[in-house]
Amino acid sequence: MALFSRKKETKTEEKSSEKKEVVKNTVDNALPTDYDLSGVLIAPHVTEKTVGMGERNVYTFIVRPNATKYLVREAIKSLYSVTPVKVNIVNKAPRQYMSRQKGRRLTEKGMKKAYVYLKDGDSINLV
Repeated sequence: MALFSRKKETKTEEKSSEKKEVVKNTVDNALPTDYDLSGVLIAPHVTEKTVGMGERNVYTFIVRPNATKYLVREAIKSLYSVTPVKVNIVNKAPRQYMSRQKGRRLTEKGMKKAYVYLKDGDSINLV
C-alpha cells in the first residue's frame, strides 16, 4: 500500500515543526510588557463619592472591559509615575428600566471601574 509510506510521514513532520516555529513568533504570544498601556485606562471617574475617596488616596478610573488588575497597575505606573498599593476592579452590569416619561424600556450602559489605592505620600492630579 503506497498510501502509508514512511517518506510522507517525515515530510509532514518537517512541515509541522516549521508551523510551530511560526506560531511562536506571532503577536498572540507577546509579553505582558509589550501591551499598549495607554489604552487600558479610558477616563477618570469623577463623582462626589470619588472626590471624597481622593482625600484618602483612592482614585477611580473607567477601564476597558478586558483590563485586569495587573494591566491597570502597570498603566498607572507608566502614566502617572506612582506605584499603587492595591487595585480593586468592579463590573457594573447594564440595567434596563421603564421610563415614566416615554413609556418604554430604556437601557443604562454598564462599565468596568478600577479603584486604585496609593501610599499616603503619593497623589494623582486628575484636573
